[in-house]
Amino acid sequence: MTRAATPTFSIAVYCGAREGANARHAQAARAVGDWIGRHGGQLVYGGGNSGLMGVVAQATHAAGGRVLGVIPQALVARELANHDCDELHVVPNMHQRKALMAEHAQAFCALPGGIGTLEELFEVWTWRQLGYHDKPVGLLNVDGYYNDLLNFLNRMVPSGFLSHAQRALMLDGDNVDTLMRRLVQAAGLPVIAFDANRI
Repeated sequence: MTRAATPTFSIAVYCGAREGANARHAQAARAVGDWIGRHGGQLVYGGGNSGLMGVVAQATHAAGGRVLGVIPQALVARELANHDCDELHVVPNMHQRKALMAEHAQAFCALPGGIGTLEELFEVWTWRQLGYHDKPVGLLNVDGYYNDLLNFLNRMVPSGFLSHAQRALMLDGDNVDTLMRRLVQAAGLPVIAFDANRI
């Protein structure tokens, strides 16, 4: 396997430290990691080996992509820190974890996960609408996992608590290739053609 010396893009992926009850969630995480790797990208993620986090990191690595992990010291044992990352940062707390991930990412994508995933997604979306960054934010709705959340967000617009422009700042979709391309292109970065020789 040949790894690109310099990744063509860097995307932060937020997802569960558990795999969940639906096997399609792990399949989607694997597909996201594979997509990042095959297109010469870098995964920025929470640095763990457990759950969907571990799945997406292993898939990125296996497909020739670069993996950058950021994990708080308190979670090193709990989330089984992935020492096979190309670059692993162990930081003092969650605030520094999120800040460092945001610094290294050019786009953000949330996969299925729990309250931690939602907290990370809503924070970067809030930062975007406040103008703290201009990086695209996306939500991969695997097998309808986020249907209720998306319906609620859409109801916030006519309720007067969310503008159409703010809602449009979060891209969403259920197809890995389509959403990943939208995110990378929205960041103004190239999506390189698949090269079978990279794997």
